[in-house]
Amino acid sequence: MDKKFKRTTVTAALPYANGPVHIGHLAGVYVPADIYVRYLRLKGRQVLFIGGSDEHGVPVTIRARKEGISVQDVVDRYHYLIKDSFERFGISFDIYSRTTSEVHHRLASDFFRKLYDDGKFVEQVSEQFYDEQTGRFLTDRNIRGECPRCHAPEAYGDQCEKCGATLSPEELINPYNAETGNPLVRRATKHWYLPLDKDQEWLEKWILQEHKEWRSNVYGQCKSWLDGGLHPRAVTRDLEWGIPVPVEGADGKVLYVWFDAPIGYISNTKELCDARPELGSWETWWKDPETRLVHFIGKDNIVFHCIVFPAMLKAHGGYILPDNVPANEFLNLEGNKISTSKNYAVWLNEYLDELPGRQDELRYVLTANAPETKDNDFTWADYQARCNNELVAVYGNFVNRALQLTQKYYDGIVPQCGELTDFDRETLSEFRGVKERLEELLEGFKFREAQKEAMNLARIGNKYIADSEPWKVVKTDPERVKTIINISLQITANLAIAFLPFLPFSSGRLFTMIGMDATGNEGELWERLGSTDLVPQGRLLPKPELLFTKIEDEVIAAQVAKLEATVRANEEAAYKAAPVKDTIPFEDFEKLDIRVGLVKACEKVRKSKKLLKFTLDDGSGQDRTILSGIAQWYEPEQLVGKRVLFIANLAPRQMMGEESRGMILSAVNYNGDLSLTTTMGEVKGGSQVG
Repeated sequence: MDKKFKRTTVTAALPYANGPVHIGHLAGVYVPADIYVRYLRLKGRQVLFIGGSDEHGVPVTIRARKEGISVQDVVDRYHYLIKDSFERFGISFDIYSRTTSEVHHRLASDFFRKLYDDGKFVEQVSEQFYDEQTGRFLTDRNIRGECPRCHAPEAYGDQCEKCGATLSPEELINPYNAETGNPLVRRATKHWYLPLDKDQEWLEKWILQEHKEWRSNVYGQCKSWLDGGLHPRAVTRDLEWGIPVPVEGADGKVLYVWFDAPIGYISNTKELCDARPELGSWETWWKDPETRLVHFIGKDNIVFHCIVFPAMLKAHGGYILPDNVPANEFLNLEGNKISTSKNYAVWLNEYLDELPGRQDELRYVLTANAPETKDNDFTWADYQARCNNELVAVYGNFVNRALQLTQKYYDGIVPQCGELTDFDRETLSEFRGVKERLEELLEGFKFREAQKEAMNLARIGNKYIADSEPWKVVKTDPERVKTIINISLQITANLAIAFLPFLPFSSGRLFTMIGMDATGNEGELWERLGSTDLVPQGRLLPKPELLFTKIEDEVIAAQVAKLEATVRANEEAAYKAAPVKDTIPFEDFEKLDIRVGLVKACEKVRKSKKLLKFTLDDGSGQDRTILSGIAQWYEPEQLVGKRVLFIANLAPRQMMGEESRGMILSAVNYNGDLSLTTTMGEVKGGSQVG
């Protein structure tokens, strides 16, 4: 961090209080932010970590109407659920508040009013989509329609989830109310706009020239927006829920959520500082040039935090601007996009309940797969592999060996380090520079690489014990074993410190196992990282416990099955029967001779992946052969003895060198599977259907 900064304000994107937090949120925002804040605290730096729930906007009102409860009931439920989940997971906010607080309402309202009084807004009347049946103007997220890019049928008014295109409601084909399905009309309404076009010049200089160190994905998205030219952006909306616009003649209008939410960072800081006077004035954390402001967000919020919010702060005057915005890309789940609306996610509160005590395992995997510069994928198989092959087999294995050998040979008393060999010196030199390497990576927001560096300490330790072979040396040179164990314990202590920002729960347990107190001396503790005298000779260590335990196959199978059940439920919910074909005269139907056939034999057709060959008793006294393309859904032996429906009077057809005399009837399920039609009772072969 640059020497000019005395303190750091770190914000993490405010999650919507319309549902729980999922692993995409964690990987994109909260885990990297927590790693960084914990690191700054370990360095002894002044830092505030600000979080809170975003409780305004459309999503919460939609959920409230669906459930038939008040919006306040919705935001209360999810605010406390999210807050509790973060606390249980170890996200170490200094404050986690909410945008429905009195402090926030007052500060956001005053912020708007100052910009209004200073003439920083432009007033515009525009036509917006309106649902005449409900009497409501609709926000972008309330509107759905056909995507003009990929033609997905249910794109949102601001984004298509299928192709990722950023949209406006006007671009949608046949837009409609997402809640009711009602068609929409356009109606004139007045709103206030932030004239971003007037900020174009200084934003280009500030971002494109002065912040080339920002991540390429952040810099690139900002450049794309700036290259396209900025336009005025509405800061108010026609909604019933939100902070009322503090201007005469603005009845029924509230502050637009994207304007109100980032002010929540400021109001939450004020709430914290008012409660804890020792932190100083909130203005010190937002207006002092010696304060560094860092926003942790996902890529869908880059423009708001790098262009819009800075424009708001500059228009108000007196505020510092963000020094860095280390936004992550998206995390996918088992190859598919995470979708809160479709319940396709790994929810944090459910993870904590179903895999208790495994916070660090998830933190580790999400950091190892962090989507720092491109989208990445979370799979349960990879989660299991990383936990078992890295945390258990590398980190946990080394720690357990070092502590168990101490118990076995010295009754848990740390032995004296004797004369060092060249191999000892070589090993010690490998981890002496770990502090500098970790700091360089963490200061550069390269958390994935930093965690790898911490894990490399465990690899060094494993190699040292394996190559030293104390279990053999003890028979010939017991004094030498003391040195081996002592060095192994020093590496163990270094691991506990190095992993503190990443895996706080396991580091805390490890400190207990090596008799170290990690509380209240963070700065001193971090400064000693890389030292070889962290665990003193003669200390009695308690009986060790396993630092990590294996993730069993059945645990993973249960989580995969849960996701698969969600996918099936979504497919069923989305299924719509095909349109009924054109009406035909009854006489045309009578031309079809549909009969029951008893399956006497069934086999796969050679050189065909789709066809099964049926031999039917059709009641004629002679067997009938029919080929049907259902091999993907049935094994031949399943079908023998079944009574199936078939069309008997179709002209014979040659297929794969076989003559097929008829068509077996199947139903197409919601997911494309085929299901043979059969009779409920024992009907004779050849019986007609009519």
